[in-house]
Amino acid sequence: MTALGGRSAVNETPRVAPWLLPLILVLGIFYLYPVFDVFRLAFMRATLLDNDGSYTLSTLINTLSRPELGQILWVTVVFTGASVIAQQALGLVIALVVVRGEDRKLFGTTIVRTTALIAWVVPGIAGGIIWKMLFNEAPFGGLNSILRMLGGSPVQWLSDPHIVMWSVVLSNVWRGTAFSMVVMYAALKAIDPVLYEAAAVDGATARQRLFYVTLPQLRSAILVNMILITIQTLNTFDAIISLTGGGPGRSTEVLSLYTFNAVFRNYDLSVGAVLSILMLVISLGLAIVYALFLPKEAKS
Repeated sequence: MTALGGRSAVNETPRVAPWLLPLILVLGIFYLYPVFDVFRLAFMRATLLDNDGSYTLSTLINTLSRPELGQILWVTVVFTGASVIAQQALGLVIALVVVRGEDRKLFGTTIVRTTALIAWVVPGIAGGIIWKMLFNEAPFGGLNSILRMLGGSPVQWLSDPHIVMWSVVLSNVWRGTAFSMVVMYAALKAIDPVLYEAAAVDGATARQRLFYVTLPQLRSAILVNMILITIQTLNTFDAIISLTGGGPGRSTEVLSLYTFNAVFRNYDLSVGAVLSILMLVISLGLAIVYALFLPKEAKS
């Protein structure tokens, strides 16, 4: 079939390549090339002070065999696991409270939702400084001042190796719970009310409705949220560096902070590249494990 003026209708169809070319260039320059460069640096001896340009496997082997890496990974596991579980649980609880309050048209649900979101928008460095003032062990420290008023003894929040990790987890949970709350809130709003009406007709209690209606309906949202907040927590170092700096000793030095120190304090690009790839492998592995538990309809 011929279009007006004798030109074919096929020729009137715009070409896709010229429109995709700018996007391909942007992705290639700002995403693909840096990723390629990280893998290249992992097999070199390269620092910010010197780069001989030679390729070697010794950097990869020496970095992964460092004696402190085991402790760093264990600290990362504890920090990430505790943060993810607490953020998921608190986010779900706050979302349930907000939704229940909205259903009953209670005053203050908007205030609760807004208050949770305020912590989310606070930068990590600022959040670490806020919690450092609260955890300060001097007489003006926020939490210890409250303990003294109540007749209790002060706690070494940031200097006791057995307590400092949970102080860091608490500050991270305070900041990250809002994201989980938003995800759970949206998923709760998407549940068909007919399911709750049918459960009520069958005489189900509030606890039974939670475990047999709400949680099964939230399965996909919970798993997707766990993927997102796990990756986010694995990359968290700004709040830790302003709160404890990784100390005392290395009791709060997670893998992301260890990588930051390798590049920006020791100026070792090759070691930083190896550690970055290690973080990538861990993140992808956890994402794949979470994805295996997704319902089939959520994967499609």
